[in-house]
Amino acid sequence: MKKKTKILIADDHSLIRNGLLQVLESNSELEIIEAENGKNALLLIQSEKPDIAILDIEMPEMSGFEVAEKVKYQGLAIDLIFLTMLNDETMFNKAMDIGVKGYVLKENTVSEISNCVEKVLGGNYYISPSLSGFLIRRNDNSASSATHKSGLHLLTASEKKILNLVSEMMTSQEIAQELNISIKTVQNHRSNICSKLELSGTHALLKYAMEVTKTL
Repeated sequence: MKKKTKILIADDHSLIRNGLLQVLESNSELEIIEAENGKNALLLIQSEKPDIAILDIEMPEMSGFEVAEKVKYQGLAIDLIFLTMLNDETMFNKAMDIGVKGYVLKENTVSEISNCVEKVLGGNYYISPSLSGFLIRRNDNSASSATHKSGLHLLTASEKKILNLVSEMMTSQEIAQELNISIKTVQNHRSNICSKLELSGTHALLKYAMEVTKTL
């Protein structure tokens, strides 16, 4: 017997949960579990290991973003779909940066959720069509920022090695131990890399490293 696809619906509004439940339960290949807040959603993701979690962004206990960050940090294998009432580009980009596979406005949830789940199960992304402008601008920005990658030729072999280790989320101390060099040397390398690539901000180097090290 074919194993059912397990999907978690997490939303603090019972009407939303019930609406999603009614739509998704019509598919006999899906098994649905529910959570009424972010904390319970995370616990169910950890214990029940659903294939997909549909998360309201704004929930009590933990927001959808907080749940997603915990899932990512813990390395849990699950695809995430965000639901939101807010047509907000900054929030959309943050969701894309964190690796969300689906992004659906609540006003369109009932009509779009089945299609969204189907797309995500197929290994694709799904964005509410009304947000296509956000996606186009994001792609345009990514294309223009790709020119930033040309600065990679300015890095020394040692700096590229440091960049690879940064992409693995290693601390300066861990990198120093890995390469048998001092923490001060690692910090100098990191500073030089940021200077050469014109990176600034707390997580700019990590974000950049994770995007480009696959090309090194």
